[in-house]
Amino acid sequence: ACNTVIFDEAHQLPETARLFFGESLTTSQLIELSRDARAELRSAGGASPELEALANRLERAMRDLRLALGDAPARFAWPQAMRLTGFPEALVKLRAALKMLDAALAAHAERSEGLGACSRRAGNAYGVLRRLLETDAHEDVRWAEAIGQTVQLHVTPLHSGELFRRQMADHPRAWVFTSATLAVGDDFGHFTRELGVPEAETRRWESPFRFGEQALIYLPPGLPPEPNDPAFTDAVVEAAYPVLEASGGRAFLLFTTLRALRRAHDLLRGRLPYPLLVQGTGSRSDLLTRFRSLGNAVLLGSASFWEGVDVRGEALSLVVIDKLPFAPPDDPVLAARIDALKAAGRNPFNELQLPQAVLQLKQGAGRLIRDEGDRGVLMLCDPRLLSRPYGARVLASLPPMKRTRSLEEVQAFFATLDESRARLRCESG
Repeated sequence: ACNTVIFDEAHQLPETARLFFGESLTTSQLIELSRDARAELRSAGGASPELEALANRLERAMRDLRLALGDAPARFAWPQAMRLTGFPEALVKLRAALKMLDAALAAHAERSEGLGACSRRAGNAYGVLRRLLETDAHEDVRWAEAIGQTVQLHVTPLHSGELFRRQMADHPRAWVFTSATLAVGDDFGHFTRELGVPEAETRRWESPFRFGEQALIYLPPGLPPEPNDPAFTDAVVEAAYPVLEASGGRAFLLFTTLRALRRAHDLLRGRLPYPLLVQGTGSRSDLLTRFRSLGNAVLLGSASFWEGVDVRGEALSLVVIDKLPFAPPDDPVLAARIDALKAAGRNPFNELQLPQAVLQLKQGAGRLIRDEGDRGVLMLCDPRLLSRPYGARVLASLPPMKRTRSLEEVQAFFATLDESRARLRCESG
């Protein structure tokens, strides 16, 4: 047995813990269970009219559940879903049908290994459905999603920190959590609260990078004051275009929504004199390989490119971020946690929403300087960084880069950078 456990990239751990301690049930799983049970019964030597009828009943309940959520893809918090016409009744029918199928499969489980596996799957599915229907709303968050013809039902702990803490207590040893984005400034409070270890010893070391010399933060003027303005993405692209010209491409444009990414793609397609790569047109690894090999590409990305991406050297010299990455307000888990903090008389914006956004922004900003020889510009387009009181806290949490609002200063930075790179190439040649 080991005496020390080390988690790297530990900023992901609170969300990973919520996924680990949560459970999901989908109608696709139940359709496969129904199909497999029929097939295994035939393979075991015969059909069962009773099991056939129960499988049909389960499938009808699933169809009713999908119809209750409407035609369009949607996500519903549990209270919202329970107010939909037909949804509570469909859940009751689904539970009754799954319970009866579970019992019927248990009676046939000894006939073959396949039927035994189907019986275990039915038991597990029924257990998840019971948790969904019987859980304490103060302990768990529940929600429903409609995606295509499938319904997904989810349940996850409201506070995963206590559960993670119990896991640590059950395995006494040294626990070490490391990441470049655990603290908001010098404050580790958000991470330690999320993980259920508020008393943990914390320590922060300065980066070996010379951010003041290697990078520049550009806060462009003239953008709409509200990032929710319909014209905001257009304005971001227009503000970024002369910077892209100065950088010679070699850029990530990171967006907080896929809608903004698609709009930027429409605006830049056919206009840029550099290769344009777009998230969704290939795997992340393929796009990154192409980006590195092209040397002057512009890549448009959303969530999956904000972290875990390492491009060193001249291929990446500019990172543009359109908005502060606040979690969407319709996220059921976030909404439930906000309500719980409000009920406790606490401030969910300062304790939860802002720290999450800061840590995510630090991840996105961290794509720029990956090596002691890297240089570049971080362009942050959210006007709230200067117009809202919390903006100073956000900026103070970023690496100590020089800041400017002058496009001319950005262009001069890239001109100097190009000259120094050309000189180095001549000297090495």
